[in-house]
Amino acid sequence: MHAVAIVAAAGSGSRLGADRPKALVELAGRPLVCWAVDGLRAGGVAEVVVTVPAAEREAFAAVLPGDVRIVDGGATRTASVRAGLAAAAAGADVVLVHDAARPLTPPDVVARVLAALAAGAPAVVPVLPVVDTTVLVDDDGAVTEAVPRAPLRRVQTPQGFDRETLVAAYAALPDGAELTDDAAVVRAAGVPVATVAGDERSAKVTVAHDLALAELAVTLGPSGTVTA
Repeated sequence: MHAVAIVAAAGSGSRLGADRPKALVELAGRPLVCWAVDGLRAGGVAEVVVTVPAAEREAFAAVLPGDVRIVDGGATRTASVRAGLAAAAAGADVVLVHDAARPLTPPDVVARVLAALAAGAPAVVPVLPVVDTTVLVDDDGAVTEAVPRAPLRRVQTPQGFDRETLVAAYAALPDGAELTDDAAVVRAAGVPVATVAGDERSAKVTVAHDLALAELAVTLGPSGTVTA
């Protein structure tokens, strides 16, 4: 099974307070996007396509391995994934879509997604249970109802798909439609989405506090003891 991964890396670093695209912000001396690419390859991905801001192609080319394909992303995530799909090798059997902002996703998560696809799932996402009390609120912010936690899950990336299934789902998506993730795109096309276990280390880096936690995770290492 030949797997290609599309890494969405066209987002800005404004919420991190950075003066560069978020994917180029450094974690322990290396850009976030480099961590993400390494994790995908260690998990079994053969080919990687990274979608980047058009004005930053040279900056990404300077830090990424030479065999990573760099493509101009779009103004939205949906547009960026479309561009990545168009650039991915037609010979790929499956496609994984990953956020560069999840730099510490363990290779085991990638391997679980690939294993589910190899077993026949047309689409699969890594998930974690919801552990906090979750409520609905009205327009004034008052609690109206508590939502049962048992059936709820937090969705992570990489999200994996049979290549033809994902291409067809994007082709069927109406122009201008923006969904929250790629699993939502295939679900809109009527495709069932399976789940595998995610990992807390796959947390998304969005604000400066997230980056500080990721730095701590790198320092402590998998065993929870200081490694650097």
